Amino acid sequence: MKEKIEQLKEWIAESDNIVFFGGAGVSTESGIPDFRGVDGLYKQKWQYPPETILSHSFFERNPEEYYRFHHEKLAIEGAKPNQAHLRLAELERQGKLKAVITQNIDGLHQAAGSRNVLELHGTLLRAYCARCRKPYPADSINQCAGVPRCDCGGVIRPDIVLYEERLDDDVIDRSVRAISDADMLIVGGTSLGVYPAAGLINYYRGQKMVLINMTPTPFDNTANLVIHAKIGEVFSQV
Repeated sequence: MKEKIEQLKEWIAESDNIVFFGGAGVSTESGIPDFRGVDGLYKQKWQYPPETILSHSFFERNPEEYYRFHHEKLAIEGAKPNQAHLRLAELERQGKLKAVITQNIDGLHQAAGSRNVLELHGTLLRAYCARCRKPYPADSINQCAGVPRCDCGGVIRPDIVLYEERLDDDVIDRSVRAISDADMLIVGGTSLGVYPAAGLINYYRGQKMVLINMTPTPFDNTANLVIHAKIGEVFSQV
């Protein structure tokens, strides 16, 4: 493990076009649970799996149940950036890190100070009316106990990409360009099982792909350096 950390430090030191690609594991160390974790307690409370509740068709059909899930599982208050978020923001300030590409919707990278953050699945920090598209602050959802409504009568929804919805073309294009141009790609806190997002790392053409995740991923054999550990603990050492 120590040798791998030293290798990571060395590659960071000699690189000046680093891109970070991250998933839920980056935020779990800030106290935000991975909503896909389904256990016995979950089944006592929810009739449907998370992927069903967080789908476009379910939101349209049953906004009351969606918002019950949203308030309990997605709207986590008081979460703070951890060592991974903070170190990535520092690398950006140093001119080394060019982009953070995240599957997370919590805004913690921006809270840590990162500026060029490409949010593949949107963000909970913005909202809009599903009918007239009028923008709303996140508090219009967070401070409403039931289903938040727009002046036009439409349902206000968070600016996130639900299952069955397309990813934003501009965000995808910018992510592809950033990864293609990178001299170092750090992938962290993701099992690389959610597509099309996971497929983006195939655009990397360099020889310094680092994979940091607690468990093995389908890309472990592709990466040039694999570290099975908590990402915050790794970044606290580099």
